Amino acid sequence: MGLFERAVLATLPYVPTPVMRRLASRYIAGEKLEDALARIAGLQSAGHPAIIDVLGEDVRDEAHCREVVDAYKRCAEAVSDKRYDCYVSVKPTHVGLKLSEDLCFALYSELAEHCRARGLFLRVEMEDAPTTDGTLRVFERLRKAFPNVGIVLQSRLFRTPDDIRALAPGPLHVRMVKGIYLEPAAIAHTQPQPIRDAYVACTKLLLERSACISFATHDEQIADAVIPLVEKSGLPREGYEFQVLLGVREALWSQWKARGQRVRVYVPFGPEWRPYSLRRMRKNPQVLKHVIKATLTGG
Repeated sequence: MGLFERAVLATLPYVPTPVMRRLASRYIAGEKLEDALARIAGLQSAGHPAIIDVLGEDVRDEAHCREVVDAYKRCAEAVSDKRYDCYVSVKPTHVGLKLSEDLCFALYSELAEHCRARGLFLRVEMEDAPTTDGTLRVFERLRKAFPNVGIVLQSRLFRTPDDIRALAPGPLHVRMVKGIYLEPAAIAHTQPQPIRDAYVACTKLLLERSACISFATHDEQIADAVIPLVEKSGLPREGYEFQVLLGVREALWSQWKARGQRVRVYVPFGPEWRPYSLRRMRKNPQVLKHVIKATLTGG
């Protein structure tokens, strides 16, 4: 991280909320469900399906975890009622992983059933390395009962190829990401090209598993590498898609869409938008650089 980025990051906690909200508004739909639905409606009109995410993580109170599930149920009901092409995506520590794997599994199951009744998909997200084992255990339990559930895997982590091989047989839905969490060099790739190479290697393993793959990336090099792989594999067009973050490199979405790719947009919202924004910028300087660049250039 450069000196300028460090200076900006040091001042962010003191930025007035209205200013911070303007800074974050490009990347976060707003505080209320209605804000997220409005952004999703605009995306649908432009031909982009969506993912809805309620901001928050690291909840250590069971009552709060249950409130989170209720909030996600309202999301599921709203996108279902409006017939949006949209699914819900939930962080495991937002629904109790730090309290108990059994609680986390029970709450995910409740939400998965709620989604299944409405024909919706549910994504179990992946967080930092210490939560990986617990997240995968919860996901494998969910897979036994709910075909409408998928997982996220990170190419940054050395362990991911072994995790792919270890997943139980059966239909598999994976969002492949580089990984936003900056992990120690002892357990993770730390340089851009090895992370890209690992992403492509993991894609090959997932294709061997006949997995449905969501390529969550804004990296043209990765796109140029994985598109020929999926075409050669015979994976049907509905078996894969690209996924992007709200407000990030929108011109790239249009390029991929013009090439016939499906591009789904991740739409986060919620009252915890400010702490979420600060945590993400602290944990990954690249996020901060994107925010600064887009704010200064309008790009």
